[in-house]
Amino acid sequence: MEELVEKTNSKVPEWRSSAAPTSTKRTNKAAVINEIVYQDEQRLATPDREFNRVLGGGIVPGSLVLIGGEPGIGKSTLMLQLALGIPQVKTLYISGEESEQQIKMRAERLVQNSKANCYILTETATQNIFKQVEVVQPDIVVIDSIQTLHSSQIESAPGSVSQVRECTAELLRFAKETSTPVFIVGHITKDGSIAGPKVLEHMVDTVLQFEGDRHHVYRILRAVKNRFGSSSEIGIYEMQGSGLREVSNPSEIMLSQREEPVGGVAIAAMLEGMRPLMIEVQALVSNSAFGTPQRTSTGFDTKRLSMLLAVLEKRFGFRLSAQDVFLNIAGGLRVEDPAIDLAVIAALISSQQDIPLSSQLTFAGEVGLSGEIRAVNRIEQRIAEAEKLGFEGIFISKYNTKGLEAKKYNIAIRPLATLEDLFRALFG
Repeated sequence: MEELVEKTNSKVPEWRSSAAPTSTKRTNKAAVINEIVYQDEQRLATPDREFNRVLGGGIVPGSLVLIGGEPGIGKSTLMLQLALGIPQVKTLYISGEESEQQIKMRAERLVQNSKANCYILTETATQNIFKQVEVVQPDIVVIDSIQTLHSSQIESAPGSVSQVRECTAELLRFAKETSTPVFIVGHITKDGSIAGPKVLEHMVDTVLQFEGDRHHVYRILRAVKNRFGSSSEIGIYEMQGSGLREVSNPSEIMLSQREEPVGGVAIAAMLEGMRPLMIEVQALVSNSAFGTPQRTSTGFDTKRLSMLLAVLEKRFGFRLSAQDVFLNIAGGLRVEDPAIDLAVIAALISSQQDIPLSSQLTFAGEVGLSGEIRAVNRIEQRIAEAEKLGFEGIFISKYNTKGLEAKKYNIAIRPLATLEDLFRALFG
């Protein structure tokens, strides 16, 4: 009679632990915080300045970065440009979704020279991936995508919760033991969150969200979590036939070039993350041809638009209940900054009264339910951006003027207390 013997699978990683540099080994001895010597991380700067900005100054050795976004938004293009664009390091691009020929075709389309330092591997088994990593010895590893990987330690199918968690844990151990930065591309769900267990976002060092409308050319790379820098930074790109192009001055692109002013257009001084932007707010107010007036907005919260319309009708007597209202944020951006309220109001009244606003004016203020104009944060950056772009005047809340008197600006600052002050200044 044969004896039953229990056997357990060993979860020793496939890579050589001895390959990890001794400088990364840490002792588990408690230390007084005042005695701890802090050293700045030696970051790897990429040629992509927008990517460096979002990461906090460059790539940190041993970091694990997760990039999520809608299908077709450009995640794989961004990662392949990263792999091809750093000539001084060896990069291993691992794809579980495309063949080598497909990746080569996309590399040719990006109009970048395929360097010998960029290696392509089409594999989904983590054990085989780590064997190739040991052979190639890359400085950067890119995984596209984490939902396609599977580990022999888990019996479930690729993309399942347990497989995603186990594969990420193996990549995390590899990144920390070898000080090799690893970039992971992740899928997202219907509501826009990254697919897989929530613990996936807690395991990684940085979570980047690649956003934008596939029908528009602009993309925003946003840091949702960053252990090595600010989580409020964004990078802006323009999708072209030759790949993603950095947008160094997005304000000039977001503003339309017109020879004559048009009614229903106002410029807002907003903040996207830590970055000041000048964007164009377009409004159209017309008599309703049907029984129920329409309220439609693109890039702006429809509920907040309804609130602002109610303030105009209740507090100031504008009859908008029988009119259709359409609002659009130019450039395909989606705005959540409350400082855009003042520009929305100005654009709405300009369209209803058919009175064009000067293209040399910009607005920054939040509107309350009683019609007061509330202060917004970091007003100095908004004013400086408007001044740099050559605007002649900016309308702000009078509660934002504290401390501005001591500074000299080449732009007229016009403080307002209520919307009535705004209507008097713009429309008489």
